[in-house]
Amino acid sequence: MKNFKAVGGRLLQLALVLWAVVTILFLMFRLMPGNPMAAYIDPTFTLEQQQQLMAQFGLDKPLWHQYLIYLGNLLQGELGQSFRYREPVGQRIWILLPNTLILTFSSLIVAYVFGILAGAYLAWRRGSWVEQAAIPLVLTTRAMPEFWLGMVMLAIFSFSLGWLPAGGTRAPGNEYSGFLDLYTSRDFLAHLALPAATLAIYSQGLPLLLMRSNMLDVMKEDFVTMARIKGLSTWTVVVRHAARNALLPVMTSFAIAVGYQLQGNVVVESVFSWPGLGRELVNAVAASDYPLAQGAFLMIALVVIFMNLLADLLYAFLDPRISHA
Repeated sequence: MKNFKAVGGRLLQLALVLWAVVTILFLMFRLMPGNPMAAYIDPTFTLEQQQQLMAQFGLDKPLWHQYLIYLGNLLQGELGQSFRYREPVGQRIWILLPNTLILTFSSLIVAYVFGILAGAYLAWRRGSWVEQAAIPLVLTTRAMPEFWLGMVMLAIFSFSLGWLPAGGTRAPGNEYSGFLDLYTSRDFLAHLALPAATLAIYSQGLPLLLMRSNMLDVMKEDFVTMARIKGLSTWTVVVRHAARNALLPVMTSFAIAVGYQLQGNVVVESVFSWPGLGRELVNAVAASDYPLAQGAFLMIALVVIFMNLLADLLYAFLDPRISHA
């Protein structure tokens, strides 16, 4: 019963956060400078025609009325009509969302696998020259701006060496018959390599340092000392005893890292011309396309909120002491 109350309270908090995000998005875009109808209004339009166009999209109504209409549409799953593309926002987001999710999760999986293994190794080799050289390098990659790292990757592997394509998801002229046909093709994987590697290099610092710190704490515990006294091999002590117990905070941080990665996608997708939500968001803001920008922001916020909830539930599941606290 206590667990159900905790989950219900958490869901209520997330609902309030979502309402706040929706409200801020609504106000933020309407207070920005620029005419949202610029893409529609022709120089030959009369004032009456412009007013009719504003009325068609409900922009002639008071702000509070627009807000109520906006909330009502959201509750029905309606995100509005894109000013720029003149098509439903939901349809546009559905096309771009798979690209963003594939880029996000592929880069994070690489970053976390490498970070966990490297962090455990550095904890085991604490005080060695390997650790002394690796830690500054990790901190340097973590401090690099993502757009700068992306441009360096482009300059080396695309422009200088010519090993990988510079942007997009497929080579010009290549056509694919369906969803799986595109996302499993060598062409798509080649285009995915550079942006995913850029995000992975930037993101690996968090799991690596977290795993190393947890390992150093766990290796001081009595059960690890007892395992060593029993004469167990170094591999058994490090992997089966220390690393296994140090993994919990690292694994739960993966869900939270998804939200941070989506923020980095905005920059990286623009650098690599990756057709995802982040790049579309930048273009929508520049074009004052309120519905599309709001829809993209809202989708990113939903993923972040869901992943934070997942992290809470995962932590409680993996460590039952949390749910009974």
